Formats: sequence, structure tokens, C-alpha cells
Amino acid sequence: MNPIFKITLPFIFLTIISTSCSARKTDTRKNAKSDLEIVNDKPKTEIKTGADNYNNYLPLLNNKQIGIVTNQTGILTNKIHLVDFLLEKNIAIQKIFAPEHGFRGTADAGEHIVDGKDYKTGLSIISLYGDNKKPKPEQLTGIDIMVFDLQDVGARFYTYISSLHYIMEACAENNIPLLILDRPNPNGSIVDGPILEPAFSSFVGMHPIPLLHGMTIGEYAKMINGEKWLKNKIQCKLTVIPSLNYNRKMDYSLPVKPSPNLPNDQSVNLYASLCLFEGTNVSVGRGTEKQFQIYGSPYLPKSDFSFTPKPNFGAQNPVYNGALCYGEDLSTHLRLNQLELKWIIKAYQTTKDKSKFFNPFFTKLAGTKKLQQQIEAGISQDKIRESWKKGLIEFQEMRKKYLIY
Repeated sequence: MNPIFKITLPFIFLTIISTSCSARKTDTRKNAKSDLEIVNDKPKTEIKTGADNYNNYLPLLNNKQIGIVTNQTGILTNKIHLVDFLLEKNIAIQKIFAPEHGFRGTADAGEHIVDGKDYKTGLSIISLYGDNKKPKPEQLTGIDIMVFDLQDVGARFYTYISSLHYIMEACAENNIPLLILDRPNPNGSIVDGPILEPAFSSFVGMHPIPLLHGMTIGEYAKMINGEKWLKNKIQCKLTVIPSLNYNRKMDYSLPVKPSPNLPNDQSVNLYASLCLFEGTNVSVGRGTEKQFQIYGSPYLPKSDFSFTPKPNFGAQNPVYNGALCYGEDLSTHLRLNQLELKWIIKAYQTTKDKSKFFNPFFTKLAGTKKLQQQIEAGISQDKIRESWKKGLIEFQEMRKKYLIY
């Protein structure tokens, strides 16, 4: 749908990508064989994440005191968690820094997470959600290098990239290098949506990028550095360990849930489009088994599909708890290759009281006031999409400089 910019290289081009604001590449072909399983002299081509590309990062961690930003998504192909793997390799982890949803990934969206200790390893856990989004200097004392390994889903308002920003800023201010173990973006081929306007910057959107940015965490970190988006335009000493055998045209199924309310590939693909409903009076299925695969509310017309939210593992007090909601089931919808607005337009047009449909959070999610104004004015999806074109073209041109895959 939109231009896709890709660097086409042999898949055995296993690199460590180190950047300040430039995008330098280091060719490590001579070490490639150790990172691939050879069967009948033909290498397997399954995708391996940066965490699995360990021959290229373990030497950087030996004899260092480590801080690590990760959660339940930080696993290797063999399902061993990165923290456990590093401890087995005698890497000296000092602290774990946990984003929204916590280290084990069980907290509700927006739930306050307190510092504590990991029950398995006894390591100290510092929450990076709530009032402490950016590590304090005293929390970084004694750390020689920070490791970042989180699975992103490619949406601007998914807060792991906001945590990345603050980690990079803290590392730059305290002269601590940052090592990112990259992971594929399951929506990596999609660049779409309105560009965030700086006046509407928040933790659910910090930078002037589209709602779907089409970049991996590693690529995005390079962009933050290169565009000097950190405070006072400082830059982080950054090293990216790339995923292997991956390009952004590939389908990528997440091995674990990236957060409690994204339970499967369908929810991950629909997330960016349906999350806009979080700025309205419409439920996206929190409190059901089809989070971000359905939408509905008591204020939409009766239909063949209905659901009743109830407390569950992902939402202890879901919107419309116990109330019958009418809407639409998208759990079998074909995979999206763009940001889809037709459902929110339809819901607005058919809701009982349009004056109560939007709430202030919608503008933060959209990153602009224009989208709400366009929907309220009855402008068609095609016309709305037309208004994004100039910004998307400019973003894609800037994005080229930072692409790895």
C-alpha cells in the first residue's frame, strides 16, 4: 500500500550495528556459520531474534555490571528467558528495569507497578511505569552497560518505544552504553496514519512519526539518536544486535503475548486500528477472551453480535463491566495492511449520543486534533487518508537512513 524501503543483503550478513547518529554497519560474514544450524550443507532460514544472535553480544557483556530492560517477551528461540540465559553464562546482572505490565507481563494496562524482586532470580526490579518512567542516576550507579530487549508491535502509542526513549536519555546523561537486542516488528511492513504533532506529545506518543511506523526497536532507536529527539539533543552510545534471516515483508508470529490484552497475532495486527476506540466510549473487548479483536458498547445499535465484559487476567475492572455491548466481531478478519478507520467512523455515525463518543484521550492517541474533527465532520476514510500523504512521504524518506532490514 505504501512504499517499503528495504536493505536487501544475504541473510548470512550477521551484523552488529553501532550508531551514534550515523548508521554504520559491520560485516561479520566470517562468523556467520556459528550462528546458523547447518543441515545437509543448507542453512535453515528461520528468523532468529537479536537475543539468539548471542555470539555477537556476549563478548560485549563479559566482565561488565549489567542493567537489563526486559519483560516476558525477552526469550530465546528455546524459550529460555534472556535473564536466565545471561546468568547461566555468568553475566553479572545487577538490576532488571520493567516497562508497562511489569517484568513478568501480567499487570493491566495503566496499572501502577511497584519496585520489588524477581521471585525466580532474586534480582531487584525497578519499574519504568508510573512516576519513574526514566531511570534515576542513583538507580544506574555501578552499571557498566544497559541491555534492552522488548518485543514491540509497531504502533506509536504502544509504550515500549516511549520507555526506549527514556532509557536512551538516561544512558546518554550517565555515559552508559546501550545494547539493543532487536526483534522483528509483526506490523513491520505497514507505515500509515497521521503524523504526531509536537503539541500532543505524551507517553502514548512522543515523536513526530505516523501511528504505524514500520520499524523495529533497533531501527527506531537509531532514529531517536539520529534525529536528536533526546533532551538537549544528546545522543546515546548505541549498539544494535540485529535479528537474523529477517526482512520486513515476512510474517512474524510472536512466541509470547507482548502484553496481557494482545493474546494472538490477530489482536496484534488489529491493535493500532482498534486502540483508537480507547479514546471513545466504545470497548475493545477488555474483559473478554477477544481483546482487540472485537468492539462494542451499550450505546451502539443492537446487532447480531454482542458481548459482556467481565474481570479477567488482562482487566480487573474492564470498561462496561457486566453490561451488554453491541458491536462487531473482527476475530476472523483478513490481515490488515493499513490503518483501518471504517469501524470507528461507523461507530461514531451510529452511536446514540455523538457528544459523548470521544474523550480527551483520543487526541493523545491520534497525535492530532484533526482526526476527531474529520470524523465528526463526516469526512470519508479515503479523504482522511489523503490528508496523511504528505507527512507519510516525508517520514518514509527520513526513515530510510535508519533501516536495518
